[in-house]
Amino acid sequence: MHNLSDYELMLLVKRKRQEALSVLYDRYVGLVYSFAWKAMREEQAARDIVQSVFVRLWTTESDYNPDKGRFTSWLITITRNLSTDMLRKQRKHTDGLVPYLPEELESIPDHGVSPEIRAERESLKEQIRSAYCFLSKQQIELLEHFYWQGYSLKELASHYGEPLGTVKNRLHQALKILRRHLLVEGEG
Repeated sequence: MHNLSDYELMLLVKRKRQEALSVLYDRYVGLVYSFAWKAMREEQAARDIVQSVFVRLWTTESDYNPDKGRFTSWLITITRNLSTDMLRKQRKHTDGLVPYLPEELESIPDHGVSPEIRAERESLKEQIRSAYCFLSKQQIELLEHFYWQGYSLKELASHYGEPLGTVKNRLHQALKILRRHLLVEGEG
């Protein structure tokens, strides 16, 4: 079962083969936990997100389609959506935007992560750090607030006192810059 592709495993998960879910869990628990921890900045909340992600894989009616993208992208989208929902629920009790703290990228715990995954994660962090130097402080904050803290574009437009279209355009431009520099970095 360990030799099966992610797509093949998901087909088995749809047929309620518990072993297939277990293999996917073993493959991706570190990735999902890292993303959830970065978004939530709290261990128990990150663990709750991990549990919710794999329960969602088990119970979802939607299918993973390899023609539309990589499995990891699909999995991270699920993780991000669940994290965003939890952050929005928590934020109802607080006011204001949480400041961006770039050093938090360094403090993501990696309990039980293999040396290979740890090295891959370090390489990705370095690529992101390199690409971030091409962004302004405002672009970095916008990315942080939108992707990691779960603020909607409408909330950010209100916070910045700018039209929604302006905020969308700034986010789009920041992503274009990151994509361009991450692709150049990844090719070398």
